[in-house]
Amino acid sequence: MNPQNFITTAEAIDPVFMFIFGACLVLLLGITVAMVTFVLRYHRSRAPQPTSQADGNIWLEIVWIVLPTLLVLAMFFYGWKGYLVLRTVPLGALQVTATARMWSWTFSYAGGRTSPKLYVPVGKPVRVELVSKDVIHGFFLPAFRVKRDVVPGMNNYAWFVATKPGSYDLFCSQYCGTGHSAMITTVEALSAKEFEEWLEHGPGGNEKAEPEDGRKLAGEKGCLGCHSLDGSPGVGPTFKGLMGRRQVVVTKGAERSITVDDDYLRRSIIDPQADLIKGFQPIMPPFADLKNDEIEELVEFIKTVK
Repeated sequence: MNPQNFITTAEAIDPVFMFIFGACLVLLLGITVAMVTFVLRYHRSRAPQPTSQADGNIWLEIVWIVLPTLLVLAMFFYGWKGYLVLRTVPLGALQVTATARMWSWTFSYAGGRTSPKLYVPVGKPVRVELVSKDVIHGFFLPAFRVKRDVVPGMNNYAWFVATKPGSYDLFCSQYCGTGHSAMITTVEALSAKEFEEWLEHGPGGNEKAEPEDGRKLAGEKGCLGCHSLDGSPGVGPTFKGLMGRRQVVVTKGAERSITVDDDYLRRSIIDPQADLIKGFQPIMPPFADLKNDEIEELVEFIKTVK
């Protein structure tokens, strides 16, 4: 049970689901029983000729009009109550911004803390502002019965509360391109003390990343979902041995041969279609929102993958 003075998203959705499921189950059983009864009772071998002369029954017609109408209105009423809970954020909720891009999630907290996972305190409502950098994504938390579209240029949000510690799946529920199936992360529900420690000791958004953070940054931005580190084929070219390699690229429709260097890596991060390596599809989104030090960190990381 929720000790706080609000209804959680799961508590709002589950009764509605069970009510609709129960109503459908009763209708299924009733219709099935009636169908089997009629098949056996009025089978041609038992009743070769119709015996009833009735051409209508006003009370029967009233029943099958009134009962379905009441059932639909009840479904609407409970569904509407649940919807209001999903759109009414409790006071004092933790503010987090979820940024979706092909094909990764980044979560930002007050003070500049960022993470590829969504860390939340147990028992405290969390309001998540939903932002997309490219196409339509879906913010889907099955454990908390939350699913909202993340649409470019549209203000949207979702909220939930984790009632116990644990790790919960977070999916993208809208097909968003080749790497859609890999756009998975988790919600990490921590005790209030553990969450405060995590929030306080993490690097701030204004701090310059250290060299060893390059791989972490590549993971946060979704680079590793398309570019392998071991030479295996992927949606994009592997990072292994990429630096200094001779590559054929397509520039404004024309092919040319280049040597991969720092400038090429920077240009490819900011404008991936400028010099597209031959044989790969132009599906990488631009990362123009990256800070200069973040770009440098990614370049330095790629250079170390040999």
